[in-house]
Amino acid sequence: MSIGRSTAEAGAMASFRDAMASFPTGVSVVTTMHTDGAPRGMTCSALCSVSMEPPLLLVCLRTASPTLDAIRVRGGFVVNLLKYQARDTARLFASGDTGRFDQVAWRHHPGTAGPCLVDDAHAAVDCQVLRRDEAGDHVVVLGEVVGVRTLSGAAPLLYGLRRYARWPDASSLLDEAR
Repeated sequence: MSIGRSTAEAGAMASFRDAMASFPTGVSVVTTMHTDGAPRGMTCSALCSVSMEPPLLLVCLRTASPTLDAIRVRGGFVVNLLKYQARDTARLFASGDTGRFDQVAWRHHPGTAGPCLVDDAHAAVDCQVLRRDEAGDHVVVLGEVVGVRTLSGAAPLLYGLRRYARWPDASSLLDEAR
């Protein structure tokens, strides 16, 4: 319990955390390039599509994140939508490991805001920042989609109930949608 927080507030926060843990979501790694030329990235499950005209999506990133700092400077980011086989990559990019990009295959395509995780993502969405809004201990970043790269038809990685999973029929549904 934090100093100055009542027992009721702490209980409400724990209940909120449990409720959100029970809501499954897709998993991504948000990447960008720092001005020093080094890649930055972090695991993100707080993202959603916002609009089709124009194509917009938002991601919510931890305020203290070095990735967010680089996005502020760069003005763009790439959302790597992870495939089911990328559980270890999701864990790696959620950790504080500073050598995370040394442990995965990635490529920075010319003209994009950040690296594409070529072996771990089923799609990569390149975005330019439209706006940022502080929200508690996170920043909501709204991005305009400027490019999409489809990498595979693999089943997406999901996260819920504090564990990773896959949608059993996702690959066949992706095939049907095409």
